[in-house]
Amino acid sequence: MPRKYHAHRLRTGRYSQPGQIYVLTSVTRNREPLFSDFHSGRLAVAAFKQAEREQLVRSLAFVVMPDHFHWLVELRDTTLPVLMGRTRSRICVSVNRQRQRKGAVWQRGYHDLGIRKTEDLQAVARYIVANPLRAGLVRKVGDYSLWDAIWV
Repeated sequence: MPRKYHAHRLRTGRYSQPGQIYVLTSVTRNREPLFSDFHSGRLAVAAFKQAEREQLVRSLAFVVMPDHFHWLVELRDTTLPVLMGRTRSRICVSVNRQRQRKGAVWQRGYHDLGIRKTEDLQAVARYIVANPLRAGLVRKVGDYSLWDAIWV
C-alpha cells in the first residue's frame, strides 16, 4: 500500500469527542531521529504541556521516541485535528529553531485510537511508556527520560 494512500486512510472516519480518551501517534518525516537527544525531546514535551495549559487535553501519559511520539490524552474542548495541528506545529517551529533548519518535521497524517471506558488506562499507559524498552533503547523504563504518566 503506498504511503500517501495510507496517510489518507488514517484520516478517514476520524471523529473527535470531548471526554473521549485517545492514544495519538505522530511520526517524523522519513523517520528522521529528531528527538534522539534530550533537549530536542523536551521541545515535544513542552508542546504537550502547553496543550494541557490551554485546556485542550488532559495529558495522561506520553513517550517521545527518537522518531515519533505516543500521547495518551483525554480530549477536552477541541477536535483531534486542531489539537494535533497546534501541537505538531509548535514542535516543528521549536525543533527547526533549535536545530537551525527549515522544512517539515512530520509525516503527513497521524494515528489516533479511541480507548473504550472499559479498558485499563494504566495498562495502556504502561504499554506507551515501555516503548523505549521494546525498542532496545534502555534496560528499564526509569533509564529513559522522555516519558511521563499521571499514575507515577
